Amino acid sequence: MARELAAALARGGHQLALGTRNPDATLARGAPEPGTPTFADWHDAHPTVRVARFADAADGAALLINATGGAVSLDVLAMAELSPGDDRVLLDVSNPLDFSQGFPPSLTVCNTTSLGEAIQSAHPSLRVVKALNTVAASLMVNPAALAGGDHTMLICGDDEAAKAEVTELLRSSFGWTDVVDVGDMRAARGLEAYLLLWTRLYGALQTPHFSIKLVR
Repeated sequence: MARELAAALARGGHQLALGTRNPDATLARGAPEPGTPTFADWHDAHPTVRVARFADAADGAALLINATGGAVSLDVLAMAELSPGDDRVLLDVSNPLDFSQGFPPSLTVCNTTSLGEAIQSAHPSLRVVKALNTVAASLMVNPAALAGGDHTMLICGDDEAAKAEVTELLRSSFGWTDVVDVGDMRAARGLEAYLLLWTRLYGALQTPHFSIKLVR
């Protein structure tokens, strides 16, 4: 997710940094799976993307994006060393997936809370917006690759201005034309629970290249 988002934003002329625990170790890492480039090769192709410690990457950024695995999101945000009064917008694309029992995964939190709510609770001054977690990474940044972009992105969050800012980013930087606000951060319970169906569809279709369209 982070590579796809960073590459798309860099192509759009945005200045950005990718956060990691250890930049040197990240740059030395092998390919995540067969057929994909190593991080060093990816970075060579996207030299304007700065790689830094989580705290250094977050420092001074106008917008924060959490594109980490849901199991470590809270720990990573703690390492970002955000100040108690930080009121920046945080776009949260993570999902609380638990693969400990194999595929398909279960959720680490569900029903009465969500990862989005946990992030908002841990950082009450941040303006957290949940979005992009319902599609594969390639569609996050290029919805037109499927059905000409005729499908729907769902978002939620407690701050109306933050949701408007994220909606504009989705439209202008990634090309989403149908963005639907489903309410406050409690709606993240539904957005995250959709991954239980998404992973089943992935297994049935043998491709992540699908999405949903809200017909109304």
